[in-house]
Amino acid sequence: MALFNKILIANRGEIALRIIRTCHRMGIDTVAVYSEADKDAPFVKEAKEAVCVGEAPAKKSYLNIDKIITAAKELNVEAVHPGYGFLSESSGFVELCEDAGITFIGPDRDVMEVMGSKLKSRQMMKEAGIPVVPGSDKKLDTIDEALEVAEGLEYPLMLKASAGGGGIGMKKVHNKEELAAAFKTTKKQAENFFSDDRLFLEQWIYEPRHIEVQIAADSKGNVIHLFERECSVQRRHQKVVEESPSPFLNDEVRKQLLEAAIIGVEHLGYRNLGTMEFIFDASGNFYFLEMNTRLQVEHPVTEAITGLDLVEWQIRIAAGETLPMDQEEISSSGHAIEARLYAEDPKTYFPSPGKITKLSLSEDLARYDFGVVEGSQVTPFYDAMIGKIIVHGEDREDAIGKMTAALDGMKVEGITTNLTLLRDIMTAEQFTSGQYTTNFLDEFNI
Repeated sequence: MALFNKILIANRGEIALRIIRTCHRMGIDTVAVYSEADKDAPFVKEAKEAVCVGEAPAKKSYLNIDKIITAAKELNVEAVHPGYGFLSESSGFVELCEDAGITFIGPDRDVMEVMGSKLKSRQMMKEAGIPVVPGSDKKLDTIDEALEVAEGLEYPLMLKASAGGGGIGMKKVHNKEELAAAFKTTKKQAENFFSDDRLFLEQWIYEPRHIEVQIAADSKGNVIHLFERECSVQRRHQKVVEESPSPFLNDEVRKQLLEAAIIGVEHLGYRNLGTMEFIFDASGNFYFLEMNTRLQVEHPVTEAITGLDLVEWQIRIAAGETLPMDQEEISSSGHAIEARLYAEDPKTYFPSPGKITKLSLSEDLARYDFGVVEGSQVTPFYDAMIGKIIVHGEDREDAIGKMTAALDGMKVEGITTNLTLLRDIMTAEQFTSGQYTTNFLDEFNI
């Protein structure tokens, strides 16, 4: 199968720009879809063609499957790249792409559907012999069922939506009274956000670390890992800083983790790029958390340590090619860190839309994956992340120094951002020592 001539990017902002640039380097024409609020956005101007697919709210534009499919067919698009978020993990979207004769750059819809359910994914990983967090393996329909399962576990527990994500549909409960009180509201929240009210319980993990493994698999059954990423600096269960290699892992545990990720992916029969996410407890035991069946926001960290273009790999795998490299050919060099710049208050995390009146970046110090330029309007309709800063150093100390210099040399005016928070993280002893957990920002309130 030949590579594609034209790809539609069903996304916006920095990830749309990121995909467009790889496509253009590969000689592939691009089509951007955009909302009325994004008509002047940089990614719209960068694409060879662009189509407005609706009003500002995502449901009327970036989640409007009919309009996106129609645009793809009218412009003779051969493939669609979903980026991350929006439709990137929608099995229904994949099915409609297939029905239209358009290649979806990602996994098969059946696997996506299974891994989109935390309950089903837990069951699959247990079948593969991968450790999962102790908890319920069946949906909890009633409060009585939840209380019965809780008796076999130890409080505190996490009540979770099977289809949840981004910190939504999760509630920590410390006793049966809190569980009973949270059950109805969490079930309703799950139905409202995900149209799926299935809930389950998991044991609360103390001093958790969130570490994920980037994998790649082709249609011939070849599976490799591209090492791990440490993602424990989070606010509201969403990542703020990522790095690789993880400062927490020794060589033996790293080997076990990478092998577990490959076993899980092989058991699924997965194809394309994906990320196996794990949670570590204070004793160093790891458990499968979930799988993201798409490109991750933090994929540049992996690109920095491997020298690879992961978007190009996605495109080539979707076009039917075998993996470009064997596991033995993949190596990790140095240390990489990514920091996410959000248009939000650094303490309250409240969004801060507005016009960027000044944006100054030290281009020689870092890689900047930004979806905005000076003069851009940050709207209130979408995720608050406006850019990513990525550095690569000889070792972790060197990378932290480079990130600190890049952040110190950055100026953003007109809107409030978390730039001061990112600077504080880089100098915090808990971070520089590498001994931080997902509770880092909450506990120390930098």
